[in-house]
Amino acid sequence: MGAVKIKICGLYRGEDIEAVNRYQPDYAGFVFYPPSHRYVSKSQMQVWREQLDSRIPAVGVFVDLPEQEVADYWKEGLIQVLQLHGHENEEYIGNLRKLAPGCEIWKAFRIRTAADLAVAQQSSADCILLDNGYGTGQCFDWKLMEDNRIERPFLLAGGLRAENIREAIQSFQPWGLDVSSGAETDKKKDPEKIRSIIETVRN
Repeated sequence: MGAVKIKICGLYRGEDIEAVNRYQPDYAGFVFYPPSHRYVSKSQMQVWREQLDSRIPAVGVFVDLPEQEVADYWKEGLIQVLQLHGHENEEYIGNLRKLAPGCEIWKAFRIRTAADLAVAQQSSADCILLDNGYGTGQCFDWKLMEDNRIERPFLLAGGLRAENIREAIQSFQPWGLDVSSGAETDKKKDPEKIRSIIETVRN
């Protein structure tokens, strides 16, 4: 297995950009979903992309937006990876590929049962993200992955923090880890937690 990728998601302040520039995760995630306290507007993203180290791909998190609107973020160079977190189906992904040819597409799935894992594995997305429920800060039942082997690259999300990342990597060999609330203190990104998480993954 190659080195596990690490994505720090939900960046929305200048201090967050400074922290990821310093500690260099593999991906930086930005949430374009207004109900989230981590929401970033398109105009603000133009500022953050300028400030973000050019070596760190920006991942845009979208929830049920029109395909063209999502593709425009990529066409305008604001993000390099599209991450879908809503009810986007195979037709949607196909349409998005036509609008953003060559762009990497990730699709998140809320995992509650073995059937959810089976559905996720059939996705035509480039990578699937297995989550507890989008922003809950809790792990889903990892025993489901013990009993149902994942046969394709996936990102593990939901409830990840420095204390359980080692177990997640050793137990499930994910392609990548997506960390948001686990890198925060009082709903704000904590540079020390970001450092600790990245060091744990890399070591």
